[in-house]
Amino acid sequence: MSNEYVVEAELRADKGKGASRRLRRLENKVPAILYGENKEPVMLSLALNKIMQSLNNEGFYSHILTINYDGKSESAILKDLQRHPASNDVTHADFLRVSKDHAIHVNVPLHFINEAACAGVKTGGGVISHQMTEVEVICLPGDLPEFIEVDMTDVEAEQIVHLTDLTVPAGVTIAALQQGEDHDLPVVSVHKPKGAKADEEEEAGEE
Repeated sequence: MSNEYVVEAELRADKGKGASRRLRRLENKVPAILYGENKEPVMLSLALNKIMQSLNNEGFYSHILTINYDGKSESAILKDLQRHPASNDVTHADFLRVSKDHAIHVNVPLHFINEAACAGVKTGGGVISHQMTEVEVICLPGDLPEFIEVDMTDVEAEQIVHLTDLTVPAGVTIAALQQGEDHDLPVVSVHKPKGAKADEEEEAGEE
């Protein structure tokens, strides 16, 4: 993990929907909660502009975060976000404490590389279709990858890349694959457009 992400927070005493609305409307802050690791939940507030700025960075969603509040620091991951349906502003954030000795479940983004050089596109006339943009992994906090690369260079036309085809770092497991072969889901595929396939079949028939 190349970057460190720090969340500056304040303790909040008032609870309930009314208090949360006042916090957002009058102070331009976002209510949040920090929980997990068999400790008491902590009610927090975050500066809206700061958390929105952090969320613009893809790594914020899949990194171990340092939550600073009331002179304390705790390690956590972003577990859930609620957003306003119209403005898309964050209205609530959930942070889950993590321990270096306990495995965590985290959604990690997929980075598709070498798409322009993809064999199925360059020589096969295919089109790339993404079935997934992120994947849930299980690992210790210290092994958490920022993203997982999917190299498209050698993917041929009419080929599907499945979860078992992904290369993940040591110590990282794809959660779905623990549920059996039926959960080896498609990640990305290269298919020829329907019109092109029909033309090829027609030409083959004429030959």
